[in-house]
Amino acid sequence: MNRLAKSLARLALLVAIPVGLAGCGINTIPRQDEATKTAWAEVQNQYQRRADLIPNLVATVKGYAAQEKDVLTSVTQARASATQVKVDASTITDPAQFQQYAAAQDKLSGVLGRLMMIQESYPELKSNQNFLALQSQLEGTENRIAIARRDYNQTAQVYNTTLRTFPSVFWAKTLYSGQKPAQLFQATAAAQSAPNVDFSAPPPARPQPAPAQ
Repeated sequence: MNRLAKSLARLALLVAIPVGLAGCGINTIPRQDEATKTAWAEVQNQYQRRADLIPNLVATVKGYAAQEKDVLTSVTQARASATQVKVDASTITDPAQFQQYAAAQDKLSGVLGRLMMIQESYPELKSNQNFLALQSQLEGTENRIAIARRDYNQTAQVYNTTLRTFPSVFWAKTLYSGQKPAQLFQATAAAQSAPNVDFSAPPPARPQPAPAQ
């Protein structure tokens, strides 16, 4: 009977240890790390969706406003720069690489704003069905990018807090000592508003009064 009781006690202890560890948050850090990586992947997906729309958008605008060469070139170059930045899951803990990626995407957002404002000076472009469809897709994608960035920041903030607060900080300093805080997207002026570009004709100069005789 004593032997059976001892066996049951050992079994209860073996069950209690992982349950107790789980209650202490030992699994919280890897769970939140994976959630942050998943949110980051969604950000990348939405930026890629935008990049895929740009060639058709540029080609459509060029058909009606080829003289806007500077803007068209700027968009093409900004897209190339943004897509050339290589990122993966490790980017979220690499400040330099993360900022390089964010800056390239923000620059592309700025020049895209200039491109979309061209339509105000070209009525035929403004009413072109292909352009309107691409514009709608781009606007939808920009909204999804904003949501994906917000969701990523929220997930990353929870993860970063877990790495620094008790009791999870104990595991962060021991079992998960290699884990680094995730970088966050920062709002920039270029990302929040498009440049103010005025394509309207300048007002005529006022006639100067004749000099007094």
